[in-house]
Amino acid sequence: MRTIRRGGEHELDIRKSRFICALARVGDEDEARAFIAERRKLHWNANHNCTAYVIGPDGRIQRSSDDGEPSGTAGVPMLEVLRHRELTDTVAVVTRYFGGIKLGAGGLIRAYGNSVSAAVDALGVLERRTLLVVAVVADYLRAGRLESELRASRHTVLDVHYGTDVQIDVALPETELAEFEAWLAETSAGEALCEVQGTTVVEVEP
Repeated sequence: MRTIRRGGEHELDIRKSRFICALARVGDEDEARAFIAERRKLHWNANHNCTAYVIGPDGRIQRSSDDGEPSGTAGVPMLEVLRHRELTDTVAVVTRYFGGIKLGAGGLIRAYGNSVSAAVDALGVLERRTLLVVAVVADYLRAGRLESELRASRHTVLDVHYGTDVQIDVALPETELAEFEAWLAETSAGEALCEVQGTTVVEVEP
């Protein structure tokens, strides 16, 4: 799954109507509803504040609202953009100020969908990946060079703990574990140890 890089808004003018799409990252439905309420309060005099959101690690929670537009012409196409882009933990509110020209059902579907799509393009996306957390343990003589090499590699150093030895927590894909263990054994002449601690979710460029 993916999520938006940051919250923000983007505006389109379509046949004299203003379509203002605001996007936000949210952790649960309460946060999504609070953001929607905030936007509706901000644009209380708009003709419509249509909404859609997808929440959860697998995008399980999905909701949308047409807010007075003809059924299926606003919230659903907004939701479809979020689903098509594989976005989660994201809420979209499209505020419409009517400009006097009716768009028809097809025009509305395109307008609301394009509004969300353009906002996603403008704000950017990040891919969420589940990686293993591997604890690398080495003595103080080897730890400094080992940490430098790990930071210079494609793997992510999450944390460093100093105790009797030095523990360096590294995030890496499960498919690269065997290769990493072989590299570590060679680099440390078999002196450094590593153990899988669990998993973590990181956000990276898609």
